[in-house]
Amino acid sequence: MRLTLPITHLSSGLSETIVRLRDRMDTTSEEAVTGRYKDMTAHLSGRIGQAMLGQKAIDDVANERTQLTLKETRLEIIQQSLTAIDDNIGQLGVRMKSALGSEDFTARESVVRDAKAALASTFSVLNTRHGERYLFSGDATNTKPVGDVDIFLGDVRSMAASATDAADFAAQMDAYFDTPGSGWQANVYSGTATASDPASLTGTDPAITQTLQGLAVLALSGSDETLPLLNGNSDTLIAATETLADGQAALTNARAERGILQAQIESSKSALDLEETVLTHSFNQMTARDQYEAASELKRLETSLEASYTLTARLANLSLLNFMR
Repeated sequence: MRLTLPITHLSSGLSETIVRLRDRMDTTSEEAVTGRYKDMTAHLSGRIGQAMLGQKAIDDVANERTQLTLKETRLEIIQQSLTAIDDNIGQLGVRMKSALGSEDFTARESVVRDAKAALASTFSVLNTRHGERYLFSGDATNTKPVGDVDIFLGDVRSMAASATDAADFAAQMDAYFDTPGSGWQANVYSGTATASDPASLTGTDPAITQTLQGLAVLALSGSDETLPLLNGNSDTLIAATETLADGQAALTNARAERGILQAQIESSKSALDLEETVLTHSFNQMTARDQYEAASELKRLETSLEASYTLTARLANLSLLNFMR
């Protein structure tokens, strides 16, 4: 026989205690894993504003590091691109001078062939992208910078055919590359002449235009062309080898300038690492939960919960005979 005893209020109190213990265990368990207080507002009290500012500062550092990493990646791609252009040119100017000096027709034709290949490769490199961003278009980063290399060669061929002498050809070439809205910028290059990003290199930069000018003249000096201005040891052809050398020197300078930018980014990232360490330490002092302490508390809560369950079970099974004892 079971008897309803006046212990209902005691059982109810134990149930409430169990609920609180379980809630506290859930909170402590999460804090033991994350190392952070779950109820940050209650823990920090009047320091919540200071903690929020600290977290914002840490987030700002992370965002700045992300931007620097993007710039660093773009710089590295640009460096690789400029290196590829220079490597493709190699010693073409020197080889052409040597072929002209020795009147070696075979060597000259070899230079012409390699110049055409280097020119095509340079056009391909100038269309390099990082994601959806073209790296040699100046501020028109969503625009493919250069078109068909044959259009460019056709323009240079027309100027060489119409020029009266080497000086006239040089003047036409200068106007072709330097006049905004015409020639190079109208027929081939679709980017802008300016760039807001100091890391980028536009298609109007002398490192590019001098290189292309020299390569084009060498490429059009072969036996398959009928351009008197480029026959034999012409002044125009010799000048083109000098222009190509100037272009390669400009490429070297461009790479050095971007190397300085890369070093600056590395310094900035190191400074951010130090700043983040200081900010994180300060933030942790305010918000971090000692995980060893949380684990110890969790063990105590488990013991208390087990005792509460045991007591509840005994009360539930309490009989009149047991109660009278």
